Amino acid sequence: MPQHRENRSLPYTARQMYDLVADVERYPEFLPWNSAARIRARKPQGNGTELLEADLVISFKVFREKFGSRVVLNPDANRIDTEYLDGPFKYLKSYWTFEDRAEGGCNVAFFVDFEFKNRILAGVIGAVFNEAMNRIVMAFEKRAAQLYGAGAQKA
Repeated sequence: MPQHRENRSLPYTARQMYDLVADVERYPEFLPWNSAARIRARKPQGNGTELLEADLVISFKVFREKFGSRVVLNPDANRIDTEYLDGPFKYLKSYWTFEDRAEGGCNVAFFVDFEFKNRILAGVIGAVFNEAMNRIVMAFEKRAAQLYGAGAQKA
């Protein structure tokens, strides 16, 4: 049951980072091992939140797996929650939170907890799990620098 938690202070606004993470369809442009993304459904929830059902295709070495997730976008709370729907996992839950800092920039928190059904895939991923999670978080940071500028906060 791999778990990973990251907390970062970044020079961007909470809204900028929220928007970047919420843009699931763009993940294949910058996330390692993400070869495709598709939104199955988009459902406004009436309370300011939006529910997405999304498919991501992950390609890692000889493995290529598609999985579905339910993503709850909550822009008022600057929070994104993800739950597993279908695919190669026994379960998967993750969340992102974004909080503006008084001195500028924001704090970003990321947490993921999952387990693969396939023991071989679990073993392959388990061996490089922390490195993989670090590369994913770094990919979001690099994407933020490309979109918003390398270090300067912009409103």
